[in-house]
Amino acid sequence: MSIRHSNQTPPGGDWLTLTELGRRYGVSAVHTGKLLVASGLRRSSGEPTPEALAAGLAMRPQPGHHHSSLWLHQGCAPHLERLGLVPQAQRTMVSLWADLLSALQNGSPSISISAEEMADDVPSDLVKPVNRELRQRGCSFRVNPKLRTTAVPGPACSPARASGAAGPRRSC
Repeated sequence: MSIRHSNQTPPGGDWLTLTELGRRYGVSAVHTGKLLVASGLRRSSGEPTPEALAAGLAMRPQPGHHHSSLWLHQGCAPHLERLGLVPQAQRTMVSLWADLLSALQNGSPSISISAEEMADDVPSDLVKPVNRELRQRGCSFRVNPKLRTTAVPGPACSPARASGAAGPRRSC
């Protein structure tokens, strides 16, 4: 990809600044920049690498000003997620599923569905992150990706919650 100047329209997709890109994952622009460096998409000086430019993952609307570089969200997302970032919307969904499943495991006379039954509705792409969140909370319930219903023996749940996800802090 050639260097694009500010008077040219960027190709389709979500073109974001480092700040905007990081915000999608709940991290700072500095952290996002470091991960792009680790992915080989950005130089430590802040400029997109020739490979990132050639692949259409970055552009410099104002050449020489790395602070004005734009990053294609759809193209950079796989690189950032491989390095452990989780999209903010997914993080919220994981937290909500973990809240629900741990509450169901504890039981309530007013709730007529079990955690095992509800686990069948966890979207398949959230099974691993939900199980990780349950484990971090000290909750013994696990969603089985194969059977989609299972509980791991052990103490029900501990009141500690290790996740930094937004939302109310509750006991399992």
